[in-house]
Amino acid sequence: MSTILEETRFILNKYHIKANKSLGQNFLIREEVVQAIIDSSQIEKEDLVIEIGPGLGTLTKFLLEKAGKVICIELDKKMVSILEDRFLLYENFELLNQDVLKVDLKKLIENERKNANIQNVKIVANLPYYITTPIIMKLLEEELPLESITVMIQKEVADRLIAIPGEKDTGAITYSVYYHAQPQGVLEVSNNSFIPEPEVTSKVIKLNIRKEPIVEVEKKELMFKIIKCAFMQRRKTLLNVLVNTNVFESKEEGIQTLEKLGLDKNIRPEKLKLEDYAKIANCLDKMF
Repeated sequence: MSTILEETRFILNKYHIKANKSLGQNFLIREEVVQAIIDSSQIEKEDLVIEIGPGLGTLTKFLLEKAGKVICIELDKKMVSILEDRFLLYENFELLNQDVLKVDLKKLIENERKNANIQNVKIVANLPYYITTPIIMKLLEEELPLESITVMIQKEVADRLIAIPGEKDTGAITYSVYYHAQPQGVLEVSNNSFIPEPEVTSKVIKLNIRKEPIVEVEKKELMFKIIKCAFMQRRKTLLNVLVNTNVFESKEEGIQTLEKLGLDKNIRPEKLKLEDYAKIANCLDKMF
């Protein structure tokens, strides 16, 4: 039985392929990493799996063996040709040559649920690092009927995504992820697990989509607008940055609001819990 490295080299040679740097391509060659992704995604026969950026199909092969159906979304036409050749005989394989950011995933999932015996929908991907955040935010903000999202991304970004709001590594995106999902780290992946080797360490994470909102907020769009504003000037206090971005009309109003909510006027944005931002949003609701 050939190793993933041998298989990858064979495919690259057969199709005269080189990694496309502009598309952030690095091909995974480590068996234990592939197995960790497959195991943590917990694929069942009743699942629809959407794989984003399958590349040479290293993960795809294992997903097809476990899932009811796998829909791959691949932008690179060279990869599309390889995938079509590799998985021609699989009846549960479908391939879309599109940009995932332009795909109507909600409609895609609705159609699949009408036409097949699909129980759960899961995302699995080795995401290009240059476009990780827009893809993750699309998957979460569109509130798709997903069970989970299992992805391998740059470690630095992964740590921010799975952080607990108010603790180390907190960023604006931390709050969005935590609102929509229960995040967990799965495995740290060294750069020698790919060819060519990326310059950074990677990490596999899993986002288990919440069935119910974790905080009560009247207008979640307002809450996330406040969070986004709060992190525009990270070195400033929450009070100053929300005054500078006109969330508070004046410093006096800001102080009064924070005191009313029991928050220190000198607190920094990354120290607040998600519940704190929800309280600020609810308090300011009438002003927007």
